[in-house]
Amino acid sequence: MAGQRVLLLAGFLLSEFLLSEAAKILTVSSLGGSHYLLLDRVSQILQDHGHNLTMLLYAGDHLIPKKTENTYQVISWLAPEDHEKEIKKHFDLYIKEALQGREAFDTFVKLMEQLGIKCSYLLRRSDIMDSLKNENFDLVFVEASDFCSFLVAEKLGKPFVSILPTQFGIVDLGLPNPLSYVPVFHSLLTDRMDFWDRVKNFLMFFDFFMRQWRIQSTYDNAIKEHFPEGSRPVLSHLLKKAELWFVNSDFALEFARPLLPNTVYVGGLMVRPVEPVPQVSKTLALNKDFMQSSSVQSWWLPCQWELVVNAFAQLSQGVIWMCKASKWPKDVKLAANVKIVDWLPQNDLLAHPCIRLFVTHGGMNSIMEAIQHGVPMVGIPVLGDHPENMVRVESKKIGVSIQLKQIKAETLALKMKEVMEDERYKSAAVAASIIRRSHPLTPVQRLVGWIDHILQTGGAAHLKAHALQQPWHEQYLLDVILFLLVITLGTLWLCGKLLGMVVRWLCGARKLKKT
Repeated sequence: MAGQRVLLLAGFLLSEFLLSEAAKILTVSSLGGSHYLLLDRVSQILQDHGHNLTMLLYAGDHLIPKKTENTYQVISWLAPEDHEKEIKKHFDLYIKEALQGREAFDTFVKLMEQLGIKCSYLLRRSDIMDSLKNENFDLVFVEASDFCSFLVAEKLGKPFVSILPTQFGIVDLGLPNPLSYVPVFHSLLTDRMDFWDRVKNFLMFFDFFMRQWRIQSTYDNAIKEHFPEGSRPVLSHLLKKAELWFVNSDFALEFARPLLPNTVYVGGLMVRPVEPVPQVSKTLALNKDFMQSSSVQSWWLPCQWELVVNAFAQLSQGVIWMCKASKWPKDVKLAANVKIVDWLPQNDLLAHPCIRLFVTHGGMNSIMEAIQHGVPMVGIPVLGDHPENMVRVESKKIGVSIQLKQIKAETLALKMKEVMEDERYKSAAVAASIIRRSHPLTPVQRLVGWIDHILQTGGAAHLKAHALQQPWHEQYLLDVILFLLVITLGTLWLCGKLLGMVVRWLCGARKLKKT
């Protein structure tokens, strides 16, 4: 026993020694919205666990949500004013088209072109880039949707890890993708496909790569300007260069699929310890049959305020609607059971025992918080990954989805009543919550543990499959198939020739006998 104690003590002291040296880590955020909130949370977690964090933050007002107080260092920057206006114009157009139910891909590509120009401006800022180089960071933490963050890490020449802000599919990570049960992004399919679903998934696989090529090519000019010829990175290759991939999803929601060792689920990072929400108690006093909670952001509602109010008015439950009172149209009268609040901590609100339903736009952070607390959902997906997220919610039977362009007050009211009254949705949500909560390690522990692991081991080469370095024709054995096909056809051709010679010889021999 004494020997075991000595070994345990030695192991403890060794682990403490290995973890005692704080690493300098840079996080890069330039997309704003939920993307910023996720990276802010990651930065805060790593800072709280002893690392020295710095965030490089694009601080455009139209992209950054309610700012939080940070304990880590922030380096803020902005593009020139005229380009800021240009980005906002394209961003607003993209949102407008999405709210009208037509998320045009060409509009999205034009927005990405503006982000590529913005990235070029950042890389041109020698004051910022030189300062970052001088910091000599140990690791850079980037985000999959923000291609500029990959170029920053490459320019600094530092190893980097990346996080997917949503479920798999928005970019190609080099993971195995059996198309028979792994749905392609935007296919709106589940992992259970019939024949025609598999045909659709197969065809959309090629469409996905064409779209990826168009999106990633919007950064070509920035790459040509800031990287010398002969050593210019290719974005699709940079994605596969990441030491680790963290995924902001969970087995409670995501379909089971093949993963590589350097891929780690951390869905639920945004979930914090629950605290009481005082305003909810006041609402409870006014509405005993509490409660239906809606966190649908007001920016998607301008043309449908009255429609949603009419739907909420048909419920017997109270409604808490997070929406700024200053933006509420004066000509739309609130229903008696609806209470508007500028903001409430969504995680704490969803944890309240009286919450019966969550109406959401389908963002991954919101869905993961609802799953954490076992709350069923009605989703009204708007853009991006929202429809795909809601496909998974419906597949797991923890909610239903309504298309924005098909929404009507009666339909929305019926869907909300259906989810609240049918106990199967609540049971499925509770089951998903159990899956989410019963992991051996929390999302925070997985994030910090894996970051510490690669810092201690000098990278994650031991976790990366060699396939990530192979060209696509080798990965899919197309060269082997071509070789075997040539050998087979060549053998058949040779056999045919020999058979023809034998036949001709036999025919010639018969003629000689007859003569």
